[in-house]
Amino acid sequence: MTPAGNRKVAVVGVALSDCGRVDEATPYALHAQAARRALADSGLDRSVIDGFASAGLGTLAPAEVAEYLGLRPTWVDSTSVGGSTWEVMAAHAADAIAAGHANVVLLAYGSTARADIRAGRRTGNLSFGARGPLQFEVPYGHTLIAKYAMAARRHMHEHGTTLAQLASVAVQARQNAALNPDAMFREPITVDDVLSGPMIADPFTKLHCCLRSDGGAAVLLAAEEYVRDCRAAPVWVLGTGEHVSHTTMSEWPDFTVSPAAVSGRIAFERAGVRPDDIDLAQIYDAFTYMTLVTLEDLGFCEKGEGGAFVGEGRLRVAGGELPVNTDGGGLSGQHPGMRGLFLLVEAVRQLRGEAGGRQVRRGGGGLPELGVVSGTGGWFCSSGTVVLGR
Repeated sequence: MTPAGNRKVAVVGVALSDCGRVDEATPYALHAQAARRALADSGLDRSVIDGFASAGLGTLAPAEVAEYLGLRPTWVDSTSVGGSTWEVMAAHAADAIAAGHANVVLLAYGSTARADIRAGRRTGNLSFGARGPLQFEVPYGHTLIAKYAMAARRHMHEHGTTLAQLASVAVQARQNAALNPDAMFREPITVDDVLSGPMIADPFTKLHCCLRSDGGAAVLLAAEEYVRDCRAAPVWVLGTGEHVSHTTMSEWPDFTVSPAAVSGRIAFERAGVRPDDIDLAQIYDAFTYMTLVTLEDLGFCEKGEGGAFVGEGRLRVAGGELPVNTDGGGLSGQHPGMRGLFLLVEAVRQLRGEAGGRQVRRGGGGLPELGVVSGTGGWFCSSGTVVLGR
C-alpha cells in the first residue's frame, strides 16, 4: 500500500439515474438509482464505501441521504456552493483519500426540479434569500438570471462580444446533444432561432438559458489499491482547485472574470499540465455566457477573445478543436439543478471511451487522454475545477 498522503486517487465508477422527464420518482430514489448504477459500474462491493458526500436535499444532508442509501460513512462532506459543489467535493474527497482519511468515497445527487414545478410542489424563486449581505440587493429585484445577464452585457460592452457569438454556444451544445440519445432536446437549432426566441433577461432569450429537468448522478472515487478490483480502467484525479469570489454583485471586482480564473490556474498547476494539453472540457452552462467566460478564464483563449473562440465551431464533438459539454450540457442535455456532478460523469465516460456516438477522438483516432471539468456556483460566486487523465 502506498503511504497515506501519497496515494493516487481515481474515479472508478460513474452513472446517471433516469433523467429528463421523471414524474414518479422522488429525489431520494434518484440518488439511490444513480448510486447503485455507479457502484455496479465500478465493480466494487458497497462494503468498501467509507466516505459519502451530498448536498441539496434534506435538513441534515448528507446524513439523511446516507441513511436512505444504507451507508454509515466515517468521512462526510456537505459543502454546498451551488453548481460547483461537486467539483469542490471531488477535490475534498481526493484529498481525504490521498491522506488516508477515507478509501472509497461516493458522491451522489438527485433532483426532481422539473417534476416539482409541474406538480405544483414548488415555484420559481426570485432570490436565494434576503438575509446577510444579500439583503442589500434583494429589494432591487435582481434574479439569478438577471445577474448573469448583466455580466454578459458587461463583457459585450468591454470586449465587443456579440449576441450571435453567445448564441453559437447554444447551437453547438445542441449539435452535441443530437449525438446523445439520452439528451432532453436533440432537434437542431440555428443562431437565428436563439436570437429570435422570447426574452428572459436581456440579452438572454430562452435558448441562451439552461433547460429544467429531473435526474441524478453519482461518482465513486477510490484509492489506487482498489483499482485492480474495478470493472473499468481508472480515470485519475490529477489536480484540483477551488475558489470563492463574492456573494453580492457590488463585491464582484470584474463582471468579465469568473472564479474559474483562480480555480483553473490552481488545478492546472497541481496537475502539471497546460490548457493546450487538454482534449475536452465539461463546463457548467446554465447560460451561454458561462461557457464563454469560463473558457477564457481557464486559459483556452485570452480575455476578451471568447466570442471569437466559441464562434468558430470549436466546441463541437464533430470536428471541434476543443469539444465542450459533449453530452449537450445544461443547455440541451439535462439540468436538474446543481449540475456539476453530471460534468464529472461525462468527462469520465469520454476518457474511458464509453460515450458512444458522441465519443471524442484525438488525431489518429485515439481516445482522449486529458479532460478538465469546471463547475460554477451561484452567479459566478464559486468555482471548482478538476483535471482528469487516463
